[in-house]
Amino acid sequence: MKIILRILLSALAVVVLSKVLPNVSVDTYTTAIIVAIVLSLLNFIVKPILVILTLPVTILTLGLFLLVINALIILLADHFVDGFSVNGLGWALLFSLLLSFLQSVLFSLLKEDK
Repeated sequence: MKIILRILLSALAVVVLSKVLPNVSVDTYTTAIIVAIVLSLLNFIVKPILVILTLPVTILTLGLFLLVINALIILLADHFVDGFSVNGLGWALLFSLLLSFLQSVLFSLLKEDK
């Protein structure tokens, strides 16, 4: 039950950001839920591989390259999900940062309800 609630909160964050950011769009609420699921799967499967492969660059940049990896994950989700669009690496980076912030706020509110 907890994972479903987290996916729904992530989908809510995706919808909010698509309304705020001009170069990010989500067609429907169902698409937002699919985006949240795909992002969760990509973060679980692909991100650790990318982190390991880019470890020297990540160390040289003191971890800032992880922001680029997050943006690449967003662009990968854009490629896989029809109805979800992010125009460019810069917008993917901004979307990634704001999504992480919104998720942390929403998930902390979820923990306070207990």
